[in-house]
Amino acid sequence: MNKKNPISKRVDKADFVDLPDLASLVGSGFKPSIPTAVAFSGGADSTALLLACVEQRDLSVNLSNVNPPLRAIHIHHGLQTAADSFAEHCERVCTRYAVDLHIEYVKAAHQLGESPEEAARLARYKAFSRVLSLEWGGEVHDMLLGQHADDQVETLLLALSRGAGLPGLSSMAPRFERLGVRYYRPFLNIGSEAIKDWLRAKGQEWIEDPTNQDTQFTRNKIRAEVVPAIYRAFPSFRQTAARSARHAAQAQVLLNELAEEDLKQVGDPPKIKLLQTFSEHRLANLLRFWFGSIGATPSNNQLQELIAQIVCCKTRAHKIELKLGSGFVTRLGEVLAWSELLQ
Repeated sequence: MNKKNPISKRVDKADFVDLPDLASLVGSGFKPSIPTAVAFSGGADSTALLLACVEQRDLSVNLSNVNPPLRAIHIHHGLQTAADSFAEHCERVCTRYAVDLHIEYVKAAHQLGESPEEAARLARYKAFSRVLSLEWGGEVHDMLLGQHADDQVETLLLALSRGAGLPGLSSMAPRFERLGVRYYRPFLNIGSEAIKDWLRAKGQEWIEDPTNQDTQFTRNKIRAEVVPAIYRAFPSFRQTAARSARHAAQAQVLLNELAEEDLKQVGDPPKIKLLQTFSEHRLANLLRFWFGSIGATPSNNQLQELIAQIVCCKTRAHKIELKLGSGFVTRLGEVLAWSELLQ
């Protein structure tokens, strides 16, 4: 294979025998709701997800003579020279399988105090929401994401390396809702190699993003150096890490339920005087929940600074103004107000 070409070569189907269908690997079966859209980067995981959806769509056609629409969205970040070739590859795949593809161009420059990875992630979710609200008659509300079991392990280790709290240690949820879109991750119980084996058996090419080999990025370093060592020492780590993530997620659900009740008491936007009645830990939990509901992600230092300003806000003349993620939180009369920076 030409190393300059980010596309993997095809593999003859005869090289693999008795490979289980990918849908059966998901566990309870893979039956995406229609209409739905696939987040399609062109990498192995999203390619396998797209093809699994195509197979389910074609099965529906055979059983009911109805051709349900299948959509895909490719996010063009423009962050590397190969980005155009990635988009072209995705167009070819979607044309081959009669999938309606939308390519969305985004700017994912990170703000002060925000990691490039976080900026790109937030930009993708905003783009998905924008596309689904404007394209295809607004009829698509469900999106499928291709993250797999090894991505889950990397996410947990990355969270540990950053001293994350329960939201980070919960890793990736199998289903969630954000900005009016319902998201599903059906591959979280499937390892990366099983997905690639399935694609090779299909003779299907995929993109190998060259930046994934750059160990200057923490996630890539974890993938290349840390995860293999852990798997050698603890062969069942993939399963035990997933169990720990589920425990953290359950605890976070309880904290979210508490924060939801607290937010009802203080209002939305929250009244500063009522915020001052909470303990520091309960206030921090409430503020994280509120910021999460409006798509903002404060760092721990930013959150602690805001709490200190709220506690000190005793007079009408006292101002609150703090840069937080991609925007500002300020005092507006009796309440906190959030405004996003214009890009």
